[in-house]
Amino acid sequence: MLHYYSYPNANATEWVTFVHGAGGSSSIWYKQVRDFKKEFNVLMLDLRGHGNSKPSLKDTFNPKYTFETITNDIVEVIEHLQIQKSHFIGISLGTILIRNLAEMRPDLVQSMILGGAIIKLDVRSQILMKIGNIFKSVVPYMFLYKLFAFIIMPKKNHKKSRLLFVNEAKKLYQKEFLRWFKLTAEINPLLRFFRAKDIKIPTLYIMGAEDHLFLPSIKHVVSEHLSSTLFVIENCGHVVNVEKPATFNVQTIRFIQSLA
Repeated sequence: MLHYYSYPNANATEWVTFVHGAGGSSSIWYKQVRDFKKEFNVLMLDLRGHGNSKPSLKDTFNPKYTFETITNDIVEVIEHLQIQKSHFIGISLGTILIRNLAEMRPDLVQSMILGGAIIKLDVRSQILMKIGNIFKSVVPYMFLYKLFAFIIMPKKNHKKSRLLFVNEAKKLYQKEFLRWFKLTAEINPLLRFFRAKDIKIPTLYIMGAEDHLFLPSIKHVVSEHLSSTLFVIENCGHVVNVEKPATFNVQTIRFIQSLA
């Protein structure tokens, strides 16, 4: 089972579950813990191979992961804790896992808050993935990860987010990075399906105005999906919860409370 941290609140009935992105860990939510545990029961996960969730013995012989198996890891923890329903907050690739969870197990998902969300890979992103696929077996994975981090978060005010994710990624092994990177083969058809279907679960997209790779496609999806709203944070890049934590916390808590 995945490693997790839970913060029960005796005065709260609702759960909020945080899902980090590739190369991160539950530690990226350190600026959210205090505010959220005052209002809700809180669950924070380390995805497989990340943080304190070490690869299992069976993964030693597993050359790749799938979005279904990784999503099922999250379901396993939710069911173990006997959580009937939760609000889910994700960042970057974590938003894809949450959206997939909503497809597989909508009964568990009360709402979705998707920060730095990925709903479409533009031409630049596709080229980036192809370059990664060509060189992933011959170039040290940290070089690729640093390159990706810089392209996604290029500005000076994104530096803190870049460093946080790069430092977390250093805890991965080369084999683990390759397993996660191979997920990119699945990503386009999955995202195409998500764009086409309004799942009817209340959804808040919270994006940085400087998230140049992903914001345009999110604006388009929100214009077509009636269950979705968008909040854009000015002077902010991809990792909104780290760059602008106060704004992120206020807007996301307000969204959850508005659903009561």
